[in-house]
Amino acid sequence: MFITILGRQPSLGIAELERIYGGGAVKWFSNESAVVTTATFDFDRLGGSLKGGRVVMELNGNWRDASSAIVEHYTASLAKSTGKITFGISAYGFKTTNRDVQKGGILLKQHLKKAGVSLRLVPNDYPALNTAASHHNKLGQVANKIEIIAVRAGNGAIMVAESVGAQNITSFAARDQARPHTDAFVGMLPPKLARIMINLSGAPGGTLLDPFCGTGVVLQEALLDGFTVAGTDLSDKMVDYTTKNLDWFTGKQQPRGTIGPIYQADAMSNRWAPPVDAVVSETYLGQPFSAPPKPEKLAAVRDNCNHIVNDFLQNIAPQLASGTPLCLAVPAWRSASGSFTHLPLIQHLAELGYKRVDFKTVQPEDLLYYRETQVVARELLVLTKV
Repeated sequence: MFITILGRQPSLGIAELERIYGGGAVKWFSNESAVVTTATFDFDRLGGSLKGGRVVMELNGNWRDASSAIVEHYTASLAKSTGKITFGISAYGFKTTNRDVQKGGILLKQHLKKAGVSLRLVPNDYPALNTAASHHNKLGQVANKIEIIAVRAGNGAIMVAESVGAQNITSFAARDQARPHTDAFVGMLPPKLARIMINLSGAPGGTLLDPFCGTGVVLQEALLDGFTVAGTDLSDKMVDYTTKNLDWFTGKQQPRGTIGPIYQADAMSNRWAPPVDAVVSETYLGQPFSAPPKPEKLAAVRDNCNHIVNDFLQNIAPQLASGTPLCLAVPAWRSASGSFTHLPLIQHLAELGYKRVDFKTVQPEDLLYYRETQVVARELLVLTKV
């Protein structure tokens, strides 16, 4: 059994886990964590979780109880270790301070010193080590570099896990910021979100198509997973950017996948060469806004986006085999009060030939990606061709 610390928008992270491991294997543990019951767990595959760990003990109580159990367990298990140990402790959901968390680590260090074991304790600025500290100290990634992840649920249940890794923020940043060609006007799809979308699609492999490929972020993440990728875009400039970005990416990363056709085409009318085994794409998001627009302006932009995405879905439907998975990012507009305006076509997906995938852990309306300062959110539609 494993536990993950979910990202900034936990619903996306737990939905990703459910799509990979199944609804029966994934459940909420706290409002920031999920439990995954599986024999094999590939943390590096994920985009929506910050940390993951193999559960080593379960108990109930407060931080004092958890700290005592951790010190007792690791005093025994590390007493015969060789080589210097780097050790970090992260506490989530407890009413405690970083100093109290650190005290447990210091006590463990003292016990192990008596046994002749050298331990370096990673200092806590907060009760939980941030992702950067975990990643840069290689906690959970190599032998003798250990992070303990202790999570308390609202009912007092506690899970203590030994880390299997933290999100590789260095690699994500390099794949995002070091690409030779970007375009802020058409949107900057984060590689983390692209990875979530690929996982949400449930695509088993084969050829993954991005019909609105932009600068190629979805395709680069799919290449890492071994897909054959194909892409089109209405803009010649975006096709050129994607081609150059993927050339750069394959030279840097040497991914397992292969690059198929990338060319200029209108997603509302193009016919793609088979096979298309999955469709993952950030569709047209419309005009960017720095503040909520007036109702008449919003209605015009929404109708234009709805027209483009609706016609695309109508166009590609007869080209897809029944059961083909799709994950599409479509726009939703956030008001000053925090409510959202959605595309009308979402209410007519069945008429277009698609079924929305049901999740046990979240509701469809929870699959929204946005920051508090953003007006245009990305709503993730996880679909299956009927």
